[in-house]
Amino acid sequence: MTDREGDRDHRFSEGEGFDDSYDEFDLDPPELDVDPSKVDPVDSRVVTDTLDTHNIASDEVDAGELLDVGLNYMRINRYEQATDAFERTAQFADDDRLEQEAWVNKGVAHAELEEWDEAIGAHREALSIDDESEHAATAETNLAYALWEFGETAQALEHAERAVEIDERFAQGWFNRAFFLSERGLNEEALHCIDNAVRLGMHNAKVLEEKARILEDLGEYDEAEEIADEANEMRERAEQRLMEQRQEMHGQSGTTAGGEADREWELE
Repeated sequence: MTDREGDRDHRFSEGEGFDDSYDEFDLDPPELDVDPSKVDPVDSRVVTDTLDTHNIASDEVDAGELLDVGLNYMRINRYEQATDAFERTAQFADDDRLEQEAWVNKGVAHAELEEWDEAIGAHREALSIDDESEHAATAETNLAYALWEFGETAQALEHAERAVEIDERFAQGWFNRAFFLSERGLNEEALHCIDNAVRLGMHNAKVLEEKARILEDLGEYDEAEEIADEANEMRERAEQRLMEQRQEMHGQSGTTAGGEADREWELE
């Protein structure tokens, strides 16, 4: 394993359930029967207090709605509250698939907090439910990254390989496997993996930058430069779109009396 000091900005898979857009941020699903006048919307104890087993019966909780609460916490970078919401989701879920999704997302939230031991534990819990399900590949690749950050590099590659064995069309899994292989100097295999990720639709600046680095390590300097230029152009276009969106939002907020522009809670 090469020295990871100054390593690249690598983002692991974010788990199932992050692709959907949410029109609003609602801490109080109807099923929880909470009086909103008594709840501070940024109170970190909201989920715990409202779902304490002494205060509410499990059959009165919609675990799916609670999962959405956790995802919305993730959207506004309140990861500690998200971990609590996801743990409660797993506690109240009566469906294995939902429970597994909650554990996967809990692992992601812990990873955002760089709590690698807790992230590893959450992903292992997810895999203990079903190691062949639709969420298993995501759990495996996230577990791989958490293990790598925790210093368990050999295990990390094993789980990255397991992710694509479970789902050979899992683009993020191929990308993560490429990352771990390149870190071990196995660049030809890494290039094959990252090409798979691109073929499966994972085509963005981050992926192209990683491919350019692998090509450079293989001595393919001309192709590496070409790919790096494409990545830079893609990143510049994305930054330009973001700037235009911010300007548009600023213009909307300027015409709204006493309020803010509408926002869509949509994960990148």
